[in-house]
Amino acid sequence: MKLIAKLIVAVVINGVALFAAAYFISGFNLDVSLKNLAILALILTALNMFLKPLLKLLLGPIIILTLGFGLIFVNMLVLYILDILSQDLTIESVFALLYSSIIIGLVNFIFHLATKE
Repeated sequence: MKLIAKLIVAVVINGVALFAAAYFISGFNLDVSLKNLAILALILTALNMFLKPLLKLLLGPIIILTLGFGLIFVNMLVLYILDILSQDLTIESVFALLYSSIIIGLVNFIFHLATKE
C-alpha cells in the first residue's frame, strides 16, 4: 500500500512540475486540461522510474566527469522523449528544454528528499 501511495504522490508532483514549467517558461507549451496533464504526469513518472535509471547508468562517466551536471542532460533527454511521445506537449527550443528540465528536476529532487525513508 505504501508503494501505491508513493506512486500516486509522484504522479501528482510531476503534474505540478509540468504545470509550473508551462507557466514560467515560454516555449514550453502544454495543453492544460486536467485529463491531458494527468496523462503526461503518468507518462513522466513512468519514464522517471524505468528509463532514467538506465540513462544514469549509461551516462555515468559523463555525470561523474561533470560533477553531477550531466544529470541535467539526463533530465533533458527524458523530457525530450516525453515531447516525442505526446501531442499535448510542445517544447520549442533548447533553452526551454533546459530550463524546464531544471525546474522539473528540482521539484522531483525535493519530492525525493521529502519521501526518503
